[in-house]
Order: sequence, then structure tokens, then C-alpha cells
Amino acid sequence: MAGHTRKWAKVKRKKQKDDRRKSKIWAKLSQEIETAVREGGADPDANVALSQALERARDEDMAKDTIERAIKRGLGELEGEGREKVTYEGYAPHGVAVFVEAETDNINRTVKDLRNLLTDHGGNLGKDGSVAYLFEQKGRFMIPGDVVDEMTLFETVVDAGAEEVDDTNATYVVTTSREAFADVGNALDTADINFDAADLVRVPTTTVSLGPDEQADVQSLIEKIHDLKDVEAVYTTLQVDDTPLVRGPDVAPPAGH
Repeated sequence: MAGHTRKWAKVKRKKQKDDRRKSKIWAKLSQEIETAVREGGADPDANVALSQALERARDEDMAKDTIERAIKRGLGELEGEGREKVTYEGYAPHGVAVFVEAETDNINRTVKDLRNLLTDHGGNLGKDGSVAYLFEQKGRFMIPGDVVDEMTLFETVVDAGAEEVDDTNATYVVTTSREAFADVGNALDTADINFDAADLVRVPTTTVSLGPDEQADVQSLIEKIHDLKDVEAVYTTLQVDDTPLVRGPDVAPPAGH
């Protein structure tokens, strides 16, 4: 009988963990849908960001009524449920700059949670502008490698103003200036080149390299920040395997995490 009890307890813990994971993913997808609607309207055929968010929501089996509520919040049809986009700046330990993008309905909660995490891990929350100058905003498109050949993609996006095309892990990453982001998106649509994600991201203009132990300290903190309910993306100046450490909706954790 004791064996059955232990097995049930293990199953129960796994279910609770899965439920928490689903709840967090749904919360972030709801924020993504709401933001997309607020910025580009509720028609997915005319709003690429919304179309992508809805596709991700369906992939995660997100409840229909949850999706509909997110759309209504974006349209301003649900009073008292509005959310605000905010950014925070500060430092992780070992001199690594951190820029956080969040969307919240309770700024006091969000800033308290973030400040506590940074302080507990040897970092600190800074004032607006304290590290923003270390990051440059860029447009980014993620395109599956099997939907287009590299030369066709290169000609399409460069003519529209793209700055760079990288081939990474069977995915093309197209980088643009903020100003050319919409033009490149329109060029991809016109050429019928599908992309998995389209985002405005922040790229550090300078980076910091650390030893294994210090790097692990920072990576652990960044994962915890990204796990906060209201946080959408975390950008840092930490260099990991020749790439700045970033945690966002479409960015996987570094190897080993």
C-alpha cells in the first residue's frame, strides 16, 4: 500500500508541476495576444504579431474563452483589466547589465518582485536610463530554413532594408533596424516567405565575459527573473558562447539549462 501512496504522490507532484507550467505559459500568451491586439488590431489577417500569438496559443491548447478575454482586453472592452507595458534596468552580479521588459496590471507587485530577486542575488535595480544606453533596439525575424533558399531570402530582405541574415540551427535569423522592421515584414509577406516569429529585441552594444562559476550565477538569476509572472523578456550584456544572454518568448535557455 505504501508503494501505491508514493506513486500517487509522485504523479500528483508531476501534475501540479505541469499545471503550473501551463498556467504560466497561458499567462504569457494572454499578455502577448493582448499587446498584439492593442498595437495592431484584432484581425489576425492584418496583424502578423496577433496571428503568430494565436498560433502559439493553439499549439499550447489554450482555452478559447481565455483567448477571447485576452483579445477583449486588448480592445479595451473589459474594464479594470488593463495591463501596462513597463521596462526596468539594473545590474546582476559581476557587473552584468540587465534590461527587463514586462507587462503588468500591478506595477507595485512587479517592481517589488524584481527588486527582491536582484537584491537577493547580489544585484540591484537601477533608475531609468542607467543601462538602457548599453542596448540598441533591433527588429528580428525567425524563418525556418526549409521554407526558402538563402539567396532568395537575402535578396528579399536586404532590398527592404535588413542589416543581416544569419543561418543558425536550420533557422534564418534576419536582423533589421527598428525603422526597417515593418518594411522587411511586408517584404516577407509579399514574397510569401513564412516566419515563425517577429520581434523587436534589444542587442547589447558591449558585452561581459565571465568565468564558469560567475556565469552560472548570472544565468540562474536571469532564469528566475524570466519566470516572474509579468516579465516578457530579459536582455543582458553577458556573453555566453559568443552570443549575448537573452531570455524571451522565442529564445531558448543556453545549453545546460
